[in-house]
Amino acid sequence: MRYLAIADDLRRQLASGELAAGRLLPSESELGRAYAASRVTVRKALDVLREEGLVDARQGFGWFVSAAPVEQTLGRLGTIEAQLAASGRASQRQVLDFRFTAARARVRKVLGVDRVLEVRRVNLVDGVPFARVTVWCPSDLARGLSLEDVEQATFHDLLGVELAGATQAIAAGAVSAADAEVLGVPEGSPALLVERLTRSTSGASVLLSEHVFPGHLTRFVVELTSVDRSLAPSGLQLVR
Repeated sequence: MRYLAIADDLRRQLASGELAAGRLLPSESELGRAYAASRVTVRKALDVLREEGLVDARQGFGWFVSAAPVEQTLGRLGTIEAQLAASGRASQRQVLDFRFTAARARVRKVLGVDRVLEVRRVNLVDGVPFARVTVWCPSDLARGLSLEDVEQATFHDLLGVELAGATQAIAAGAVSAADAEVLGVPEGSPALLVERLTRSTSGASVLLSEHVFPGHLTRFVVELTSVDRSLAPSGLQLVR
């Protein structure tokens, strides 16, 4: 049957690595043109592969090669690179922009400084982009840092400041046109939008970061433990 032949060919590409884990597949229309088949036939082929656990689909993304999601545990201060390394997954960063510049209004308000080091990068796991990250650091703390420094190490390791904790706000959103190009996903597709403010032991705000995670590749995990009833809740905040 035609759909089985298409499934066999796609399975071969998956096995050879031509289609890497986490990568988006061509649309059903594009696959139909490539195989001279109807969308119904292509959908049946993809359904076969989904039943085998090789591909999956999400609203807003279309079909993609199945991959274990990148998980970040929120129970302690740390970097996602460290968590990936602990789980045996290869990660890397590609710096897109590195500049000392005047702080934009939001950054100036949060960090309380007029000039910052701004670093925009894309993080990859197993060769697939899973986050666009922009980090802002007060320029006096970042003095002496180079592009090579931030390519090879995290700000946690570079600043020489003892860190006490961070506040992380997570919201649902959509991927912008600029981020779609960087992350290789459709513009407007679902994303997790994260803003993280990291503080030193003196209480100073030392890092502000913005993260955009494609919704089909990432999830955040929070361990909920039994606590005394007198403790105030710290998890969810309603916004209107």
